[in-house]
Amino acid sequence: MSYYPHPIIAREGWLHIAIAFSAAFGAVFLAGWLWSIPFWIIAFFVLQFFRDPPREIPTDRNAILAPADGRIVAVEKTQDPYLEREAVKISVFMNVFNVHSNRSPVDGEIHDKWYFPGKFVNADLPKASLENERNALWIKADNGADVTCVQVAGLIAKRILCQVSPGDHMTRGQRFGFIRFGSRVDVYLPLNTKINVNIGDKVSATLTVLAEFRE
Repeated sequence: MSYYPHPIIAREGWLHIAIAFSAAFGAVFLAGWLWSIPFWIIAFFVLQFFRDPPREIPTDRNAILAPADGRIVAVEKTQDPYLEREAVKISVFMNVFNVHSNRSPVDGEIHDKWYFPGKFVNADLPKASLENERNALWIKADNGADVTCVQVAGLIAKRILCQVSPGDHMTRGQRFGFIRFGSRVDVYLPLNTKINVNIGDKVSATLTVLAEFRE
C-alpha cells in the first residue's frame, strides 16, 4: 500500500472550529463553566466532524476505492444521467459522525464537471441522487474506463466543496472535496466491473475496495 498524507483536521473546517471554540471560551468568560457546557459540546462535535485522518492506499491497479466513509445504500444497474449510459451505481451514505472528506476512487483525468443546485432531502433516500444539490465529476481512468463520481448534499448539508477542475489528473485516494454536515457520494461504473460490496456494508474512504476493473 502507498501512503497519501492529509492534514489531521480538514482545512474546510478551520474557520468553523475557530468560531465554535471561541464561542465556548466566551461562554465560560461571560456565564461560567456550567452554562458553557452546551457550547463545548457543540465545539467538540464540530471538531470531530472535520477530522481528516491519513489513509493508506491499495496499490492494486484495478482497484476502485471508496470515495467516502459511510454505509452502502445502493448497488444497482441503472442509467448514468451524466454520461447517458448503462452503468452500475454504488452509493455511500455519510452520517454526521463519518469523515466527510471525499477522495478519488481511481487514477484518472477529469474530463468534465457539472454542478446542479437542488433540494436537501435525506441523502439516504434514492431520490436524493437526482433531486438534491450535487456536483458530478467525469473521470477518465488511466485504463480508459469512464467513472462518474457525484457529491450529493444531504438533509442538513448546505455546502458542497470541490477543489478540482477539468484537465486535472487525480490519483487514487487523492482528496478532492468535502461536503458539510451529512451527505452521500454516488459512483457510476462500467457494467463489466466486479463489485465487492453489498447494501448495508460499512466502508472507509481509500481503504475499502468498492469494485475492481476487469482485465
